[in-house]
Amino acid sequence: MSSTPSIARCSCGQLQAEVIGAPLRVSVCHCRACQRRSGNVFATQARFAEPQVKVSGTSSRYLRQADSGNEVAFHFCPRCGATVYFRLLALPGAIVIPVGAFADNDFPAPELSIYEARQYPWVRMPDDIDHHP
Repeated sequence: MSSTPSIARCSCGQLQAEVIGAPLRVSVCHCRACQRRSGNVFATQARFAEPQVKVSGTSSRYLRQADSGNEVAFHFCPRCGATVYFRLLALPGAIVIPVGAFADNDFPAPELSIYEARQYPWVRMPDDIDHHP
């Protein structure tokens, strides 16, 4: 990613996050909560340092406990319901954005796959990323 801003948006465009620079990490999560949140068999997200991200628009917040036991605060559009960003409360100073919210085929690939014990048996992750059960 370059110094040109990348924009993550909800489905209706009311809530967005403008990001400058490369993510700190891109990961795939197979936990049941991420499957439900994303409506998919896994979720892919990018972590950024808070100063890299400028959020605009109105969000609603949903707080839940992650499989790790830590709390996660999800921010989603109150109009269309799409999650645009979330915060891991145990990791202050970071903002996590679902990769699909960028709608950018050139977005960096994941480097980490977690909760693979819950991975659907027909899903295959790239061999060259870190794998964690």
